[in-house]
Amino acid sequence: MSEVLLKELSNSDIDWMLTAGRREEISAGTTLIRQGEPVDALYILLDGELIVTVTQAGDNPLGRAFAVLEGGELPGREIARLANGELAGEVPFLESYLSSTTVKALRKSLILMIPRAQLMAKLHENLSFAAHFYRAIAVLLANRLDQLVRQIGHSTVVLCHPQIREVLFIFAGLNDSDIGWMIAAGKAARVPAGTVLIHGGRPVEALHILLDGKMAASVSEDLNNPLVRAFSHLEDTEAPERELAQLSRGDIVGETPFIEASPPAVSIRAIEDSIVLTIPRWRLSAKLLSDVGFASRFYRVLAILLTEKQQAIINSMGYGRLSYSSGRSLDETLTYDEELSSGFLAQVTLAGTRFDWMLKQIRGS
Repeated sequence: MSEVLLKELSNSDIDWMLTAGRREEISAGTTLIRQGEPVDALYILLDGELIVTVTQAGDNPLGRAFAVLEGGELPGREIARLANGELAGEVPFLESYLSSTTVKALRKSLILMIPRAQLMAKLHENLSFAAHFYRAIAVLLANRLDQLVRQIGHSTVVLCHPQIREVLFIFAGLNDSDIGWMIAAGKAARVPAGTVLIHGGRPVEALHILLDGKMAASVSEDLNNPLVRAFSHLEDTEAPERELAQLSRGDIVGETPFIEASPPAVSIRAIEDSIVLTIPRWRLSAKLLSDVGFASRFYRVLAILLTEKQQAIINSMGYGRLSYSSGRSLDETLTYDEELSSGFLAQVTLAGTRFDWMLKQIRGS
C-alpha cells in the first residue's frame, strides 16, 4: 500500500506535508498511538516497520495481573504491520475520535509527524488537498479492512453497527446541494423481496442508498474461487451463505468502485420489499472528478464509515473502547461506546431532517 499516497496526492500536496511535518527517528518499542486515547498527529512511515495491535479492555483483573508481570501493559493481538510509505493515525480529522488500536515501532524507524491542528487547518482551507487526502485515507482503510477480514476469517466477522450512525455519517457529512445532486442523478426504484442487489465477487455498477425496507448482507461459505462465485448463477446453483448484517433505511452499499477496492465478497439481498436510490457509477465518478468540494465530503464520509466498520469488527473480537457494565459507577473522565454527546445528537437531528427532505423530494418527483 506504500504507493497509495504517491498515487492519490499531487506534488503540491506532498510538498506541503513535507513542509508541515517534522522528521523523527524513533527507537524500537516506541508507542506512537495508544488504544483508547485521542490521535493528535498523522504519522507517515518513511523507513522502518510499525506493528498495529488491539488490546482487551482494562477492566479484566486477570489481564491486569499478567500485564504487571509482563511490563505494565495489557497484551495485545496483532492485526497489521505497516511498511514504508504507510500511515498511522489516519483519522485525526474526527474531533472525538479515540484510537481503536495501538501502534508501536518494531524496529528503529523514521517517521514524518504532521500535527493534527496544522492538518485540520489545511483540510478546511484547501478543498483540492482535502479531496485527495480523504480519498487516500479511504483507500488505505478499505485495504486494511480487507486484510483484517482475511486475517480473522469471514466466519467471525460482524458488520452490524447502529443504524442511527450510518444515517448520521452520510446525511450530516454531506451538504444540501450534495443531496440535491444525488436525487437528480439517481433513480428511485422498488426492489422486491428476494432480489439480489449486489452479487458478491462481481463488479459493482452503482451506489445504492436504501430509502425504505430491509436488506441483508451475506457472504458465501465458499470463498476460495471468486470466478466460480461470479458465474455460479449460470447453473442456478448458489453456495450457502451466512448473514453478516441487516441493512435498513439510510444505509449505503456499492461504494467499493470509488475507492478502488476489490469486488466485495458480500452479497446484498432484499429481505422485504424495499426502495433504493441508485446512482450509476459513471455519473458519480464524473461528479467526483469535476467537483472537488463534493469529492472531499464524499470521501470523508466513506473514510468514517470504513473506520466504524473496522471498530465494529474489533469490538466483536472482544476488544475495543471502555464500556459501562452493570454494578460499576459511571466515570465522567471516561468515554463509553454508546455515549451520546450533545454534538452527536445535534448531528442526528440534522441528518434526520436531510433524510426526510430527500424522501419528500423523491416522492414528489
